[in-house]
Amino acid sequence: MTGRHPGLRAYVAVTAAYWAFMLTDGALRMLVLLHFHTLGFTPVQLAYLFILYEVAGIVTNLSAGWIAARLGLATTLYAGLALQVGALVALAQLDPAWAVGVSVAYVMAVQGLSGVAKDLAKMSSKSAVKLLAPKEGDGLFRWVAALTGSKNAVKGLGFLLGAGLLAVAGFVPSVLGMAAVLGAILVAAMRWMPAGLPQGRKGARFHEVFSKTRNINWLSFARVFLFGARDVWFVVGIPVYFTSVLSDGSEAGNRLAFFLVGGFMAVWIILYGAVQAGAPRLLRAKDRPEPELVAEARRWAGRLAVVPGVLALLAWWAGAPTAWLTVALVAGLLLFGFLFAVNSSLHSFLILAFAQDARVTMDVGFYYMANAAGRLLGTLLSGLSYQAGGLPLCLGVAAWMVLLSRFGAGRLELQRSASASSP
Repeated sequence: MTGRHPGLRAYVAVTAAYWAFMLTDGALRMLVLLHFHTLGFTPVQLAYLFILYEVAGIVTNLSAGWIAARLGLATTLYAGLALQVGALVALAQLDPAWAVGVSVAYVMAVQGLSGVAKDLAKMSSKSAVKLLAPKEGDGLFRWVAALTGSKNAVKGLGFLLGAGLLAVAGFVPSVLGMAAVLGAILVAAMRWMPAGLPQGRKGARFHEVFSKTRNINWLSFARVFLFGARDVWFVVGIPVYFTSVLSDGSEAGNRLAFFLVGGFMAVWIILYGAVQAGAPRLLRAKDRPEPELVAEARRWAGRLAVVPGVLALLAWWAGAPTAWLTVALVAGLLLFGFLFAVNSSLHSFLILAFAQDARVTMDVGFYYMANAAGRLLGTLLSGLSYQAGGLPLCLGVAAWMVLLSRFGAGRLELQRSASASSP
């Protein structure tokens, strides 16, 4: 990546705006999860808080690709930032005196708005990489890996930020502070965004968002179960398990648990992002043709399935929380993060490699619709499986979902996919 490339300035601006969004997204998730866990919400009720967030992602990704095709990528990027500001302000209006059912419904609605915002920003940023990246060599893989890896590292910092803000400042001041900062970044992005993002085309039709390309469809299938396998333990299972193990029930104990759990989640995401960013070098992508990277997607999914399977057996065998189990879980989940990051980075490259320039926003939107569907499935199963069978069931379900992702990756065709500019 050199300073002489004409799309570099626009790429840097898009990345910076996406970083700002993902910092608040990670912080908001941890704030909501830990705040409502301390209020006594059950694992299933905690999962409900995020359901509409993921449902909104499914709908948004389908429609956002079409909207961006008609109105341009800058419009959808700004809309995502603005909606996140609105969601943060709305969440600050939550009244602790409300009944549990009302609180759950309200937070679900606000999280739904945040889900729309997240996927508008994500689709815009990822689509921009396809159109701005160098066409030669591994330029596309390097640029998408840098964006995705750095984004996840920033989101990891957001997890730590959210847990720290909750412990130090409380729920409402934290949420309003993030809204103010993100609003300022939105204004700056609208004022100083350089030229380079493509404009829309008025003739784009909504039915075009549904892909007719075999590889895009099977890659989307694999993506559903890859991200479902992560979120089935990541959303509710592990945070609630570690919080219950680390806290003694006192206010001071809760604060310490918040920092430790938020710290672990932050480290996991940051390391995951670092591995994603380094995936092109790890896989020697510069010297390998696309069909070899398609084959790698199959191999790395198979390796990933082993980790949650082993952890599930260890958690089942231990029965109750023990020191050695906690150490094994931390080490195992970090290994899961490494393998998961390589899988995710391969997927993120392949969707842009398979997508056609003329319909990139719609192909990327369809693919991230599948991503949101996987997160929704994982979120639902995270609360249900943890409540029904504890951590062993969460991790066992994760192992089966990775195997389904491996099946989808195994259906990808190895011939080089054209990324032609014609539809």
